[in-house]
Amino acid sequence: MPTISMFYGLIVRMYYFDNQQHNMPHIHVHYQDHSAIIEIPSGKVLEGNLPKNKQKLVDAWIEIHKENLMANWDLAINGDSVFKIDPLK
Repeated sequence: MPTISMFYGLIVRMYYFDNQQHNMPHIHVHYQDHSAIIEIPSGKVLEGNLPKNKQKLVDAWIEIHKENLMANWDLAINGDSVFKIDPLK
């Protein structure tokens, strides 16, 4: 489960071959004791939750990096190495 970005205490991961359970492009986001699975590109929370202020940061980051996230998704579901994506600044 490679970490593709980290910012403001958030850790964003994308798992390899992870298209069975949720059947759509998504990321796994962790913050302290919280975690969420978030759909790309809509930003819809599929499972879990984050504090509201952190969710807003993730939403902005997804919007900015939507193309890179989808490119990483295509790599990950095929078992290929994903690339790091710039953090939110």
